[in-house]
Amino acid sequence: MKTAKSSLLLLPLFGLALLAGCNKSEEPVKPAAAAPAVVSYIDKIKARDKLIVGVFTDKPPFGFVDEAGRYVGFDTDIGRRFAKDLLGDENKIEFVAVEPASRIPFLQSDKVDLILANMTVTPERKEAVDFTNPNLKVAVQALVPNDSAVKSLDDLATRTTIVTTGTTADIWLTKNHPDWKLLKFEKNSESLQALSAGRGDAYAQDNLVLFSWAKQNPGYRVLEQKLGDEAPIAPAVKKGNIELRDWVNSELAKLGEEKFLLKLYDQYVRKELSDDTKPESVIVEGGKWQG
Repeated sequence: MKTAKSSLLLLPLFGLALLAGCNKSEEPVKPAAAAPAVVSYIDKIKARDKLIVGVFTDKPPFGFVDEAGRYVGFDTDIGRRFAKDLLGDENKIEFVAVEPASRIPFLQSDKVDLILANMTVTPERKEAVDFTNPNLKVAVQALVPNDSAVKSLDDLATRTTIVTTGTTADIWLTKNHPDWKLLKFEKNSESLQALSAGRGDAYAQDNLVLFSWAKQNPGYRVLEQKLGDEAPIAPAVKKGNIELRDWVNSELAKLGEEKFLLKLYDQYVRKELSDDTKPESVIVEGGKWQG
């Protein structure tokens, strides 16, 4: 009798449990939250109606400020053409002054969309940013006064070599000649002033910059030996910004068809180099690097 009564008492409990289970299953299922829409980086630039580009202000003929205070040069004119083709107006561009060591941090912190500041492609930099196809080629050499006893790079082992922080010269010498004495400055102009003042025996930098400066400032010569191999120079975007990288590559290919870089070479670079310099030894038209 006790067992039967217990069973009768349990039946209502089973019923309540079943009802609870049914009610639970009948609750409407909440739809999963929609994934956030992926915003195109190109659309972001168009919505802002301005392309933001990091450039040098003290590295003629590539990026400098003229007497009227206007950003000019080989690199800056490429930036203006990018703005024209992307936004319909070459003036829809904001130039941000960068130094060699600040180029990558400015990309990483989204201060600029693009770097057009004579940046040589190196394995170390490729880990930090994405490079587009190149627009220039360069080698690193050293500049010394005409009356200097320095005849070759080996002579610099016991002397002071000036470099600009974050440049290819700085990176290469630090890695390959850690025992050499380097005097470092943040700006290219500061490094050249230091050489003029006799604070160092040589200045190591991209050879195009040295050739230009030596032509404008008689009394200096460039050592024939190169620090490392010839390398490409390319625009750079933030790591992972494949969309903007691919747009720039397409743009460079299109500009190559009209020989746009050759026009800039004739405007800015040709007069800085010797008459027998071939443009194809300096510019990379259409982004087609032949390394």
